[in-house]
Amino acid sequence: MTAGELVVRVRYPEVDRMNVAHHMHFLTWMEMGRTEWMRSAGVPYGVLEDRDGLRFPVTEVQVSYHRAARYDEELNVRTALSHADRIRVRFEYEVSRHDENGLLATGHSVHACVRRDGRPTRMPKALLARLTAC
Repeated sequence: MTAGELVVRVRYPEVDRMNVAHHMHFLTWMEMGRTEWMRSAGVPYGVLEDRDGLRFPVTEVQVSYHRAARYDEELNVRTALSHADRIRVRFEYEVSRHDENGLLATGHSVHACVRRDGRPTRMPKALLARLTAC
């Protein structure tokens, strides 16, 4: 599937006394990448939730850390949809910077399609087609 890229900068409140970004922020940056990927696919989360009554909670997440991110570095968050069916979607992520040791983290997240009440539901065929067309 086509990948999207988002540029983020490591902010001061995201680092410790050694100027190293805390590992939890990688999940936030990946979520930001996924949100922008969905928006660029023409299906922003807000529309899915408000108009269609659909949610995509995380059912699985995994991150492998390769190198540290440091204060004020500019990072690229690459997001790609690797799998989609009527029940779930899976996104793959790479967080990197622009140098010879650029890859900082890789990961994935899996999301179930549920209704407003939290009960599982099949993703509408039109939505699945739009996601897989990107």
